[in-house]
Amino acid sequence: MVHSANTQAGQEAGHAPQPTTHHRGVPVWRHIGATAAPAQAGLEHVPVVVAGAGPVGLAMALDLGRRGHPVLVISKLDFIAGGSKAICFSKRSLDIFERLGVGRQLLDKGVTWNVGKVFWGDRPEPVYQFDMLPVKDQQYPGFINLQQYYVEEALLQALQQLPNVELRMGQQITAVQPHADHVELQVQAAGRDYRLRADWLIACDGSKSAVRNQLGLDFDGRVFEENFLIADIRMQQERPAERWFWFDPPFNPGQSALMHRQPDGVWRLDFQLGWNIDRQACVQPENVERYVRAMLGPDVQFTEEWYSIYTFQCRRMQRFVHGRVLFAGDSAHLVSPFGARGCNGGLADIDNLGWKLDLLLRGKAGQSLLESYNEEAIATADENILNSTRSTDFLTPKCTASKAFRDAVLELAATEAFARPFVNSGRLSTAIHYPQSRLNTPDDCEWNSGIAPGSPALDAPLSEVEDRWLLPRMGGRFVLLARQWTQSLPEGVELLDIASLPGDQDLLCSRYALAPGCGYLIRPDQYVAARWQNPVPAATVQASLQRAQGESQ
Repeated sequence: MVHSANTQAGQEAGHAPQPTTHHRGVPVWRHIGATAAPAQAGLEHVPVVVAGAGPVGLAMALDLGRRGHPVLVISKLDFIAGGSKAICFSKRSLDIFERLGVGRQLLDKGVTWNVGKVFWGDRPEPVYQFDMLPVKDQQYPGFINLQQYYVEEALLQALQQLPNVELRMGQQITAVQPHADHVELQVQAAGRDYRLRADWLIACDGSKSAVRNQLGLDFDGRVFEENFLIADIRMQQERPAERWFWFDPPFNPGQSALMHRQPDGVWRLDFQLGWNIDRQACVQPENVERYVRAMLGPDVQFTEEWYSIYTFQCRRMQRFVHGRVLFAGDSAHLVSPFGARGCNGGLADIDNLGWKLDLLLRGKAGQSLLESYNEEAIATADENILNSTRSTDFLTPKCTASKAFRDAVLELAATEAFARPFVNSGRLSTAIHYPQSRLNTPDDCEWNSGIAPGSPALDAPLSEVEDRWLLPRMGGRFVLLARQWTQSLPEGVELLDIASLPGDQDLLCSRYALAPGCGYLIRPDQYVAARWQNPVPAATVQASLQRAQGESQ
């Protein structure tokens, strides 16, 4: 990546570089520079092409690159955009970033928060508050707030350390021709076209996906008649690192508003605007200033960082797997921003896809394994869409009865605990469960606690161990997490027997109901594939391993 001397010096001094130029109206946070078309003529062959260099595409490339596969990333942009865009990264995403080697870097830069507060009307005290990390003693918090450009920068820097990953910036995919065993692409670079043959094409190129459009595919779903203003501003104020949401506040009567703190003195303010608006007029500084001063006070000192309008959408493709073309992130599904399910849902996609495609590329699994990606990623998208749709309907009631129900819930929430789960200012992103996944081995006996197959593994501290957290210790491979396991294991499964660790692992044992002899087969994306209350022969573990790798049982 190309850094100017001023930009690098600014980073070292602890100041965020400011977007100083624009590209087609988009602020540029950092120029990278366009990549020239390859010199060779003819059809270039690459094993994996990732279309798109947003957080999802870069994380996908990093996942496969760290597993040793040659990857080519193609991005139509030759810069990191300056708009903060996605800012809320969930614990599940932070666990994924940890596995990709950038988690602690992002945690150190981000603003950590676990508490959200909901306000209503002119009441100074919240009617409801919640904790996004109810289970404590985990490596990562419930959420961090961090501008998307910092995430992209960290992922790009990690990718540039991998000799098997190539970045081609400022290039556009203009044609996609699928075949049974490959995909042919035409790419435009600085006015010159060249051709590629990819074994696999992963489309992470956003809501206006060129790959999806080239294949004539579309979204199904719902567009809501509602608009919100994003006002990212820079100011110096001492406010808690919490999510604050208002229903019908005096500074935006009849509507809603949201406030998040970001690093570098940047604050995300969202204001509900309604449907029939002049989108250009709403982002004019003098009009945004009116909203900001109404929320924060007439004398607040602030500067513009990024203003934008967004419209709620909850839509997805019918399928995410189309032969050798795979879709992930916004190219596959869209949700409304409340709940932070967009980028976090996309990162869940690549976490699910990466290990499965790795097995295929190594010849250790058949192409049928990708059908489980299609099923599980669609299950994730559907749950995110369901929650986002419910949030939007609660935020923006469209009839008198809906508004009466919402106001009654808010009124009761201030004093009655039973009403608080009904308050919906955006059900925030958490890891999705797959209880019906074809990759699960059903329990062979009753468990009263622990973590069921199809559920994400739960982090826990490892006492008196240098690398003291469970999830990083398991890494991105098949692991048997056990206590006093006495049987051999099949090839491809690594044993993590806590009985061999120093110290007392009581908390971990409690979370997993790990009595002596128990064992859990954990997938490379750290989901539970199977569990046993007593040691079982290697052949039984082998059968569950084969099932988790997509082989029918």
